Amino acid sequence: MIEFELRGEFIPLIQLLKATNLVQTGGEAQIVVTEGQVKYNGSVDYRKRLKVRRGDVVEFGKHTIRIK
Repeated sequence: MIEFELRGEFIPLIQLLKATNLVQTGGEAQIVVTEGQVKYNGSVDYRKRLKVRRGDVVEFGKHTIRIK
């Protein structure tokens, strides 16, 4: 599990995937989101501009990110 310390009100999903080094580029992040490879709070979510906030959980592959 990855614990991500949020410093503002939210972080866009694509930036979160890059910040946690689960993808190399923003383009790669957009692809995995649009292909339905990312779960947001337990459900597949296709929104690239999704605002992730404290308390949310994002899953990608074998990785789980909890937002603090």
